[in-house]
Amino acid sequence: MLAVPFRAPAPGASWHAGLSAHVYVGATLPAALAPYDPPPYSLERFLEDELNAEPRPVPAGRPMSPRPEQVTGAAVIAAHEAAGGRMFLLGDDPGVGKTGTAVLAVGRIAARRPVRTVLVVADRPAAITVPHWARSIAAFGDSGLRWCVTTWDRLGKVAGLTKATGQRFDVVVADEAHMVRHTTTQRWKHWRSVSGAGRVKDAPYVLLATATPAHTPLELPYLAPHFAAVHGEPLKDWTDLPGRLAAHGFHVERARYGWSWTEDAEERRADLARLRSWLADTEPPATLHRPAPWGPVSVTGTPVELTPAERAQYEAEWSEFRAEMQLARRKRETARGRAALLRFRQKAGLIRAQATVDWVKAQVEADRQVAVSVEFVETAADPIREALLDGGVAVASIYGRDRFDVEAERLRFQTGEAPVCVFTVTASISLHAGEVLPGGRTASTTPRVGLFHQPRFSGIAARQVTGRTHRDHQVSPWRVAFAFAQETVEEDVARVMVERLAVTGSTAGGDTAGLQQIAELLDADWLPAISLTGSD
Repeated sequence: MLAVPFRAPAPGASWHAGLSAHVYVGATLPAALAPYDPPPYSLERFLEDELNAEPRPVPAGRPMSPRPEQVTGAAVIAAHEAAGGRMFLLGDDPGVGKTGTAVLAVGRIAARRPVRTVLVVADRPAAITVPHWARSIAAFGDSGLRWCVTTWDRLGKVAGLTKATGQRFDVVVADEAHMVRHTTTQRWKHWRSVSGAGRVKDAPYVLLATATPAHTPLELPYLAPHFAAVHGEPLKDWTDLPGRLAAHGFHVERARYGWSWTEDAEERRADLARLRSWLADTEPPATLHRPAPWGPVSVTGTPVELTPAERAQYEAEWSEFRAEMQLARRKRETARGRAALLRFRQKAGLIRAQATVDWVKAQVEADRQVAVSVEFVETAADPIREALLDGGVAVASIYGRDRFDVEAERLRFQTGEAPVCVFTVTASISLHAGEVLPGGRTASTTPRVGLFHQPRFSGIAARQVTGRTHRDHQVSPWRVAFAFAQETVEEDVARVMVERLAVTGSTAGGDTAGLQQIAELLDADWLPAISLTGSD
């Protein structure tokens, strides 16, 4: 099996429609195909080993010693499986070591029950996440199992193969499990297929790993099989998660655009307390959360004071946006409203680009490395990158499909070659100081600071972003930049992000006290809700 990039030449190989991959038959690969040799534990390598009588040996990895919390976490997961549990939610804070915990847990489970195959579904970008998981599996030990590491973007290919061949996995690990919190997507359909979410018999043991499970209880369909088991109810009843939550007394109701969760703080706390009991009060518990020993991330606001010219441009764009939104509301054109919101946020981000560039330069001059999180490419990532390069500051770029070598750019930042990283991804990459890099090198120890050039609507995305640098015993403060003008969309977005970040953080058991400053700055009525997964 070959891992041939899209439209790349593969002389001597043939396309296999059933496997949806290029295949070469022979004892060794010719030189022209050698670059496409799939690495250990990848999807192509897994399929190759399944097809051949004897799998190829896996090269020995660089051994790693697990941390104490990873050993104890694996023991808790294994105890839950031994007691007949079906799925486990591992909600440790970003950087605590969920990957190592998961690998060790699978080994313990395999020592107790028949396990031959393991599927790991990781977040993108694949160029970083798949090698990271492969290194961790080799370092902590693969326990002699057949591991298949893929990404959420390729889950459809795995689901298609399992349907065509009948191949089923004994254990499934879902990294960043919140990626399947919406049931209207193709990703959810594929997840149901590979995880056995709709089956009672022959379902694999599922280990869900995420520090940010959901914004609301309505976004937890991937936990429905556990909820059904807790209540002794048929699994098919829980395919309608909102309906079952309502039947169990949750404060959810049908709204104009689907189900919605109550805005009342006391009712939210009551709902989350009930959810937590379904997970944490089982014997043994079906969830585990360990807060980061290095403390919660500090998130503060950074209002941007615009120049008179920038202010005039901003006000003009703001007036245009308000007029467009009024038209959209009168005609009830939601798509038009979303488009207007998107255009305004892009233009506002472009206006503030120079302020971000000046702040980043000041941080670099103060001997710090800066991670800049953006949402848009042409109106944020590109102008910030180009302005910094023009100013003599090297920039690592992790954005744009196929524009940059993602891992090479990450290593430029990690080694200190580029003191600034501009990125759009939200999870599954490490940008923290002192990281052990491939080959045994160590990342620079220069302190990291982060900046949200554009605040996000998603609290899950915001919490994941801060965990890129604030992890593995490395403390990294973050700032949220926005144009400080009352009653603007950017202020509203910042407020929404803080409110959802507070709910999401506490949902995963996190400390949200550090958000108080920015909440007061925005006059936000945010809810520090009770923890869903609890603490250790």
